[in-house]
Amino acid sequence: MAAHKWSFTWTPVRKVLMVLAALAAVIVVYRLATGLGTTTNLNDQWPWGLWIGFDVLTGVALAGGGYSTALLVHIMHINKFNVIARSAMLTSLLGYLLVMAGLFLDIGQWFNFWRPFVSWGYHSVLFEVFWCISLYTTVQLIEFGEIATEKVAKSWHKPLKSIMPIMLILGVLLPTLHQSSLGGLYIIEVGKLHPLWWSPMLPLFFMMSSFFVGPAMVTIETTLAGKALGHHVEDRILRSLVRIAGSLMIIYLALKIIDLANRDAFGYVFAGGLESSMFLLEMTAGIIIPIIICFSSWSTSRNGLVIFSALTAGGVVLNRMNVVFTGMYQALGPGYFPSWMEWAVTIGLVSAGVLVYLFIAENFNILGAHEKHETA
Repeated sequence: MAAHKWSFTWTPVRKVLMVLAALAAVIVVYRLATGLGTTTNLNDQWPWGLWIGFDVLTGVALAGGGYSTALLVHIMHINKFNVIARSAMLTSLLGYLLVMAGLFLDIGQWFNFWRPFVSWGYHSVLFEVFWCISLYTTVQLIEFGEIATEKVAKSWHKPLKSIMPIMLILGVLLPTLHQSSLGGLYIIEVGKLHPLWWSPMLPLFFMMSSFFVGPAMVTIETTLAGKALGHHVEDRILRSLVRIAGSLMIIYLALKIIDLANRDAFGYVFAGGLESSMFLLEMTAGIIIPIIICFSSWSTSRNGLVIFSALTAGGVVLNRMNVVFTGMYQALGPGYFPSWMEWAVTIGLVSAGVLVYLFIAENFNILGAHEKHETA
């Protein structure tokens, strides 16, 4: 049997990404050997920092393109989005693997990582988040296995293909649980999280934003893949995807305004200061301007679609950072800024994810034509 041929084109950018990933790997080993105190600026006052705030809370949201696209393609049978389904799934899978890495690194005694699998703390929101993320990542690995076995271990392809309907249903259901539960973590922070972000509707806001940022991330990924790998997706398809996100963003904006008014917190929006400025930036640059772009002639061009997507993704990142840092600043006070090693690990994890994506995209049927999902 002929050996499989693997390819990976080395470019200057990829070499830089490899250096960043290698540096992160060295720091990870150092962190595991010496602890959080020597590698991070975390303390008893600020126990959650960059690795939880960005790598986990933000990373889970930005990886939402997998379940939102699966819902549109495999559940709602909007077949014109088939061309982006596999790339969205792969991006989401890699995102969740990086989230798992971030969770692992932030465990004080990392060698106890296995305990949630046997210690059933089902009263804890974090326990539900851990299990849902673990199960969803497993589902995504199985979904990728169905693609990988088209080239390797082909005897597994039919068995994996036969269970895909179940995996797809789980792959849409599970993210709605942990995306909302991540918002639920902060509901208990009454009096600590600033009223501009604390809300009993926080789980719903987290879930909605994870859905509408999915099309934005798919658009960015598709555009970058087009330049790096020569893969082209028609603008009309991406525009249709973006319109779905934009419609949900209008509902999100309306609910935000209603929620602030119902809680008598609307006055904080224009009160001045750090929190007010960051909230206005989040809502204006991350929600209002993208909505305008989405439903105007700007969305007819690829540049307009990319600007919409970059602002939407940036808005979700800013929202999560505001919840974790800006909104807690008055309660917890100063005392934390990520160390250079925290930044290096985060950048290195993202770099590793990009490299793995490029390798898989070059060697498996991710971006090319593939069999369309059969409708009932």
